[in-house]
Amino acid sequence: MSFHLTAAAAREIQAAAERSGAAGMALRVAAKPAPDGIAYGMGFDEPAPEDEVAVFDGLRVLIAGPSRPWLADTVLDYVELDGGGHDFIFVQPPRPSGCATQRRGCASGGCSSCG
Repeated sequence: MSFHLTAAAAREIQAAAERSGAAGMALRVAAKPAPDGIAYGMGFDEPAPEDEVAVFDGLRVLIAGPSRPWLADTVLDYVELDGGGHDFIFVQPPRPSGCATQRRGCASGGCSSCG
């Protein structure tokens, strides 16, 4: 799997699973084209037969076939934002122009891109 999850993201997702009663469930990550780039989503789910499964710091991550091309070489991270808040971001690989795109996840509405 060319998708990657940072240790910080894995810790926060596992903590969220504990808080929500989803401890031990896998994290499903999805992506699809959107008018402003790529729309990302994630949530706790059970594996399906066609899923690609990877484990990052003890967290199982599921990606269905249609999302794979959109998540190729993408990193999911959990970072501190300006102002002291925290959020998940999806970091895409550099584009040919040398620019990388970061998009916040989970319907935060904080999307930006360069180029």
